[in-house]
Amino acid sequence: MKIVIITGLSGSGKSEAMNVMEDLGYYCIDNLPPEIIPKIVTLGYDSKGQLDKIALGIDIRGYQFLKEINTAINFLQESGYDYNVIFLESNNETLVRRYKMSRRKHPLSNGEDILDGISKEREMLKDIRKKAKYIIDTSNFLPIDLRREVISLFNENIKSKGFIITIISFGFKYGIPIDSDLVYDVRFMPNPYYVEELKEKTGNDKDVQEYVLNDVNSVKFLEKLYDMIDFLLPMYIKEGKNQLVISIGCTGGKHRSVTISNKLYEHLENQNYNAYIKHRDYMN
Repeated sequence: MKIVIITGLSGSGKSEAMNVMEDLGYYCIDNLPPEIIPKIVTLGYDSKGQLDKIALGIDIRGYQFLKEINTAINFLQESGYDYNVIFLESNNETLVRRYKMSRRKHPLSNGEDILDGISKEREMLKDIRKKAKYIIDTSNFLPIDLRREVISLFNENIKSKGFIITIISFGFKYGIPIDSDLVYDVRFMPNPYYVEELKEKTGNDKDVQEYVLNDVNSVKFLEKLYDMIDFLLPMYIKEGKNQLVISIGCTGGKHRSVTISNKLYEHLENQNYNAYIKHRDYMN
């Protein structure tokens, strides 16, 4: 039986993560007091395979029970259950913006002081965060980004499940992503920026992709990029590396880098790697 505990800061995406787990076939229970976890797990075990995947959501709404989480996790570990803890978090600016957009009150905020509530929550959850196998920062995530991240971790049909590949398109004028492992420069490719009808579009648009790839050197580069990445990934996995950030840059990060990043993402998805993509600068 597989057990996933999803927790973290309010507003970081726990509900979306729980929805993804449900789509992956997990039996999901949200806002669960930690002291009940052993009972739920025992019930699942006694179901003889009818309840073989469980996702449990725990958040600050059950803060009076948080002290029991250590006991619950110790129970899972000592009993030899297959479990993982996901901790979701975001920076303060993102959390405040999300609360203001939703017009909801932070569960620990005093009046309108959202930051005070966030600060209290970080402190209360710091011990649980230390126990998490996966810590996911959703500050720059759209819902689809979080969905891809969770699927990459728990979709049983994906190979090399513990190895995560992040593809980032960027503009050199805004700086190279600081967490890059591999950086590729595609500024030699035809630039749609100088084509009036393509200037305001991005590499997510089909006609921009066709323009960029309607060049023998662009196609040749893409083929060599696939070959290089296919060569490197098995060796990184064998070496024990658990994540890889591939950054692809053009001048503004809107056309060429987005096009090539999308193509590389499709290539890796077709091979069932744990890949997700982020277009950092395409809206600038």
